[in-house]
Order: sequence, then structure tokens, then C-alpha cells
Amino acid sequence: MSTVTLLGTRLAEPGTEFVYHGEADGCAGCPYRSQCLNLQPETKYRVTAIRENAQTLECAMHDGGVRAVEVEPASVRATIPSKGAFAGSKASLSGPCPYVECPSHEFCEPDGLEFDEEYRIKEIHGDAPHDVCHLDRSLELVELETDE
Repeated sequence: MSTVTLLGTRLAEPGTEFVYHGEADGCAGCPYRSQCLNLQPETKYRVTAIRENAQTLECAMHDGGVRAVEVEPASVRATIPSKGAFAGSKASLSGPCPYVECPSHEFCEPDGLEFDEEYRIKEIHGDAPHDVCHLDRSLELVELETDE
């Protein structure tokens, strides 16, 4: 289900994905706060449409102003424990990983997901990108739904 919100003009393109981090300091006193701060913090979204004939509004956080767009929660590619991983089931992330140089790190600690939450597996992509997990985890690369 789409939500109408305001987004910086540089990001306001169909297909753009972003993680909404909540209110910034520059939002205090803004007359458009209710239209802009209506998303779930720390959730990944995808722009699905630009509102036609919507004017560009001034914004303290976006130098080019903001425009009205429609967004939907976006799925997130992540690694999860291989055991019991199949499309339609629920899974959680394995936990933090200190090995930031690992090719799987961005999937082990993906933006828009929390370690203590369960997410439905939308699709299985296969083996994680790394050759060896330094934490000795058996991981599967999957697409997780974030809109539950």
C-alpha cells in the first residue's frame, strides 16, 4: 500500500530506494512536518510514483526542496542462517559482525532491518557472497519483506 510523503527533489525518482531515519534537527518548526514525517523510522522504502502537478516546497534539510511522492516499503537483501530458510518462512538476522571488509557484511548488517525482529522470506538467492565466514556462520542470501 502506497504512502504519500515529501522527499528531497534529488531523490524523487521512481525506483529510488532509501532508509527513513526519522526526524532531523532541521525539521523543528517546519510547516510540512506532518506530510514529511509520516514514515516508519529505520525502514527501507522505494519511490513508486511522483505526484503530478505538485509544487516543490522549501526545506531546511534538502537544498533543492521537497516534492510529494508515493512510497512503499521495499524488500531488503540480507543473509540469514541457512537452516530452515525457505520462501514464505520467517527468519531473523544472525547478529552483528565486526568484519566490515567481508563481501557479505552489507547483507549481514543491512540498512532498514533490526537484529531482534523476524521478517518473511520473499525469495532465496543462494549462497552468501563470501568464501569463508569468520564467525563460522552458515548463511543464505535472501530477500526479506519489510512491510508486515
